[in-house]
Amino acid sequence: MPDPQLFDARDGLWAFDDLLAAGDDPRDRVTLGEGMTPLVDADAGRELSGDAGSEAAPWNASFKLEYVFPTGSFKDRGATATLTRARELGVERVVEDSSGNAGAAIATYAARAGMAAEIYVPADAKESKLRAIRRAGAEPVRVEGSRGDVTDACVATLDDRERAWYASHAWNPAFFEGTATVAYEIALRRDWNAPDAVVTPLGHGTLFLGAYRGFRRLERAGWIDEVPRLYGAQAAGVAPIVRALRGPDAADPDGTVNAAADGIQIAEPVRDRQIRAAIDATGGDALAVTEAAATRELDRLHAAGFYTEPTCAVAPAALRTLRERGEIRPDEDVVVPLTGSGLKG
Repeated sequence: MPDPQLFDARDGLWAFDDLLAAGDDPRDRVTLGEGMTPLVDADAGRELSGDAGSEAAPWNASFKLEYVFPTGSFKDRGATATLTRARELGVERVVEDSSGNAGAAIATYAARAGMAAEIYVPADAKESKLRAIRRAGAEPVRVEGSRGDVTDACVATLDDRERAWYASHAWNPAFFEGTATVAYEIALRRDWNAPDAVVTPLGHGTLFLGAYRGFRRLERAGWIDEVPRLYGAQAAGVAPIVRALRGPDAADPDGTVNAAADGIQIAEPVRDRQIRAAIDATGGDALAVTEAAATRELDRLHAAGFYTEPTCAVAPAALRTLRERGEIRPDEDVVVPLTGSGLKG
């Protein structure tokens, strides 16, 4: 096993530079010191606090606080790797389509790199997320229609923009190099022991697939014994992976769309097959979380001191359901990334 002391946490996620297919030359790295987010006991101190969520069963898990990144979401993992790769290629302008967090991350890291950026967003994107894009010097382009229409509008501009580069969080392989570091950090903090299971929100699968690739890479290198089971929590009513695996009733359990989880309302994830393959390979699953369940869980998170955005509440809510079903036993070791900050709400 590698010595954890060989990895300097002061380098952030770039401590794992030998595992990343970008940034070989440190001078090319576009970084804001991101990574090495806290991994904490979700229930520490709750038995004494008398908080509003204390009547609920304990999470019995570790939370990875991904909302403490520079732009307030885990998307900075992918953005630092993606903009680093763009700099290596001599890119001058990037374009991206996003419901919010990825756009803010790409815009911010493009600004750090001195590159121009255009971010295409749904017409109903939250103003708080648009402010982050604007403050980084990029102008969000609102697009009416479905999430797929936003992507189509973004891609259609590539032929019209000289030297524009598609810095997509869903398509660009460099982005997944960055999100794979969540697995490296989890394993490092646990002395190279993987948890039994990891539960993440699931839209396009950027964190889910990044975690899978990272853990699989560590397993193949002999650094961990096995890849944890991976579970994806989708928004009820917009849960295509759940629909494919368990049918329409499971994907739409209460007949309404989980509007609170706007960050993962992806009807056609571009890496659908890869997501399902990762679930199959790890013995995991996907489940749809209703707005009511997500809202209850968000209140519990806030009462326990985890000030997250609504979308990321689907993951701990899913964990409760998985334990109730017996898919995750009470004695199993689980990590849940909390993916976005409530300060953007």
